[in-house]
Amino acid sequence: MSVLSVVLGLMGGLGLFLYGMKLMSDGLEKVAGAKMRSVLEFFTKNRFVGMLVGVLFTAIIQSSSATTVMVVSFVNSGLMNLMQAAGVIMGANIGTTVTSQLISFNLSEWAPMFIMIGVVMNGFCKNQKVIRFGEVVLGFGILFMGLSTMSGSMAVLKESPMITQLLGSLENHYLAVLMGFVITAILQSSSATVGIVLLLASQGLLEISICFFIILGCNVGSCVSALLASLGGKQEAKRAAWIHFLFNVIGSIPILIILTLALDPVTGFIEQISGHNPAREVANAHTIIKVVEVIILFPFIQWIVKLTYKIIPGKEQTAEEGMELEFIGEKNVFSPATAVFDATRELERMGYMAIDNLKRAMDGLLDQDEKKIREVYEVEKNIDFLNEAITDYLVALNQTTIPVDDARSIGGLFHVANDIERIGDHAENVADAAQMRIDQSLDISAQARESLTEMLGMVVKITVYALDMFSNNNQEHMQEILDLEDQVDEMERRLQQDHVDRLTRHECTPAAGMIYSDIVSGLERVSDHATNIAFSISEEPEG
Repeated sequence: MSVLSVVLGLMGGLGLFLYGMKLMSDGLEKVAGAKMRSVLEFFTKNRFVGMLVGVLFTAIIQSSSATTVMVVSFVNSGLMNLMQAAGVIMGANIGTTVTSQLISFNLSEWAPMFIMIGVVMNGFCKNQKVIRFGEVVLGFGILFMGLSTMSGSMAVLKESPMITQLLGSLENHYLAVLMGFVITAILQSSSATVGIVLLLASQGLLEISICFFIILGCNVGSCVSALLASLGGKQEAKRAAWIHFLFNVIGSIPILIILTLALDPVTGFIEQISGHNPAREVANAHTIIKVVEVIILFPFIQWIVKLTYKIIPGKEQTAEEGMELEFIGEKNVFSPATAVFDATRELERMGYMAIDNLKRAMDGLLDQDEKKIREVYEVEKNIDFLNEAITDYLVALNQTTIPVDDARSIGGLFHVANDIERIGDHAENVADAAQMRIDQSLDISAQARESLTEMLGMVVKITVYALDMFSNNNQEHMQEILDLEDQVDEMERRLQQDHVDRLTRHECTPAAGMIYSDIVSGLERVSDHATNIAFSISEEPEG
């Protein structure tokens, strides 16, 4: 076999391996991303439990980089704090060793069967969850097909004296660490690097002792994904990525010292528990190194978190002023598992902005405050900007791969954005009426002021409940929302009749009466929009 054929075989095998791993990871995120998000949110209150969840989570999606990037996005979204993230990140470092353990059992001969099953599930089933799970099975088969291809090419390398001499001469421990770091940073997958090392060791091309140091380099190289993902994120997200980096760097130091001082006893121990099987030796070494790192550093989580505040100092500045997105957009970490959640948070922020603007407009009307009226128009520009930006984000999101359960709710989010924007428009209408009242020196009776204040209070209450139900799935006030909607409808009819009666008795001017009638109708429509928001995604149909 020619050198070109060997190189092409290695490249093709590695490509299949990486593609299979990505297919598995993406498929699992689509199938269970929303549920895993809930599990992470619920079980990470305790650091130790969070670590166990991190182990399980990463073992399922087969990628510590994907888990860590997801955790960074969770911190960016406010789903978890840094202490919770630290536990999950430590667990992810253990969970990622499951891939190397699977590879070491050499399931390549079963790869065609997995590929066939995956193709059937993906190509002939209509249920979206079955299709996504088919991607996972297909990815699993492609992964091992890639390993088989690489293994066949590496077997040829054994016949090359130059290659065996080159790899056999790799004795510098620090050079081995650097090599592991560089390869992992390029491939963006420590599992892929360990898989390659495992195959080289299986073919007798690498000594098991030098594999330990390459694995240490993989530890640090695996941090690159999270660090890159956090660059555009908030400070807390950057700190989460630095927790991952510090854990791997600091944890590698004592392991490096132990290996340097006691390499022969450690190698003998690994060989003994692995039955002198090179593949099992690499996989077990990978797992043991990660477990020992966690045992050493787990008591010092608080110190590592505090150190990140030294590296990334300062407080987060929220996007309260100006036309800025706070939870989505180019400046935030994107993860398929939190994309819909982030959009929901942005819509919630936009909703409260609209409520506050409605109250501001009413104050401007009743107090004849021109400063507040100007503020209403400025905030309305921001609401319009958010509506457009969130809508664009949802359109783009609809064309990407996100968890199936999340994908079903996107249609409801479009409606929520529109309803909130309409609430903002009603606030602007009230501001227009306020300016008209000032310009024309119109008077509003005490009874009318009292009625408007009472109705506004009810509308604000139903809108706050609706946003809580929408953003947090809190159905505690569901019946109260329905009752308030009926009460607002009844109040609108009563106030309109009272208004007609006052006009008949000549107790108010037609111009002032028109303003009053329009505002009452507008508040009733705000109540309708609030009800729409509350039930926007509560009963989304499947498919």
